[in-house]
Amino acid sequence: MEEFASRARPLSEKAWIMYHKTTLKNGVRVISERLEHLRSVSLGIWINIGSRDEMSSENGVSHFIEHMSFKGTRNRSGLQIAKDLDAIGGLSNAFTGKENTCFHGRVLGKHFGLLAEILSDIFLNPTFNPVDMEREREVIFQEINMTEDSPDENLHMLFNRLFWAEHPIGRSILGTGETVSAISKESILNYIQKSYTPENILVVAAGDVDHQKMVSYFEPVFESAPGESGLSSVRSAPLSNGGLSVHFKELEQVHVCLGGEAPSQVAEKRFACAILNTILGGNMSSRLFQEIREKRGLAYSVYSFLSTYVDAGLLGVYAATEQRNLNRVLETIRNEIRKLCEGELTEPDLTAAKEHLIGGIYLASESADNRMMRNAKNEFVFGRYVDHEELATNLERVSIDEVIETANDTFRESKISFAALGPLKDEDLDRGLLEY
Repeated sequence: MEEFASRARPLSEKAWIMYHKTTLKNGVRVISERLEHLRSVSLGIWINIGSRDEMSSENGVSHFIEHMSFKGTRNRSGLQIAKDLDAIGGLSNAFTGKENTCFHGRVLGKHFGLLAEILSDIFLNPTFNPVDMEREREVIFQEINMTEDSPDENLHMLFNRLFWAEHPIGRSILGTGETVSAISKESILNYIQKSYTPENILVVAAGDVDHQKMVSYFEPVFESAPGESGLSSVRSAPLSNGGLSVHFKELEQVHVCLGGEAPSQVAEKRFACAILNTILGGNMSSRLFQEIREKRGLAYSVYSFLSTYVDAGLLGVYAATEQRNLNRVLETIRNEIRKLCEGELTEPDLTAAKEHLIGGIYLASESADNRMMRNAKNEFVFGRYVDHEELATNLERVSIDEVIETANDTFRESKISFAALGPLKDEDLDRGLLEY
């Protein structure tokens, strides 16, 4: 068992943060961050596997496993899981992402042992009862239909599919009706066996937690972790695909997404790109929000967004507007992006964006859930603890020239992707407005 204690540092005169990491003999990592000023503790059991690790025929299986894990284990029924958590005032949930899946909960520190036992049971001992599987399959069908009935969510799904071409990262986390219909208990168990390997498992807690007690509990429990060592999947890096895709649908508005390549989660330019995103459309004082909504009244919803992964990234813009105003919206988006690419950026603009991001980082740090999730993602991406001061320092170092350079790297004409959904025909769209 390899143990590593990162640091102990004062948060204030009476509050200390202590970070510890232990790697168990089979490769499972256990990480804790003790926050003396908190009475609660957030615990997450993570697997470094998500929808991008699925083959096309098994798309949606990670999400299906997440759903089924709460439906019953060898030790508890689904109802008993809910009762046990409610009895200790606990909050629990789970989520599936493109690259990770997480089962998590938060309780008072005195109930940590019971929360650890419940989450371990959910993670290690789900029964995947066939009757429950059929019932939950119908629930997932409804979730897929609900997404398709939501124009903005549906468009983002269509845009990702266009932007990432045939790469798994562009597929829906939910899967499709066809792939979800094909998921069986056997296919789930095979997927767990090949993907849920000890090296991919991470147990993380933040708040009122004692590291040695945490290790003492999880070490014997995770000796029976599913999967075999050395079978971790190898990810292929995605390549973006510039192109245009228009989907006609009878809606009140036209929903549009456009975007280009952005730095990955480990690239040096990620800090400049975060600032670029903030200035372009990341808050209420951003250029797109002010020009399109506040000054022209052309859209209620308009923003830019940043989607980053370990080996790729996407910086995009979303807007919803009436069909008659679409080309005016696209012209405004193009003009604001061109201004940034041509260097129309001042030091006060840069400082305001930095303060917005740094403030958000420190405000989020006051949440045990946020710290738990942040530590998990830093371990998966960087393999180490990354403190908030390091992020703030890197953001402070970004220059105007770096932001401008990142804007030009992202919005290259040949790599721009554009997708639209709504009452729109090809002839209604001025394609010249998509030339950057």
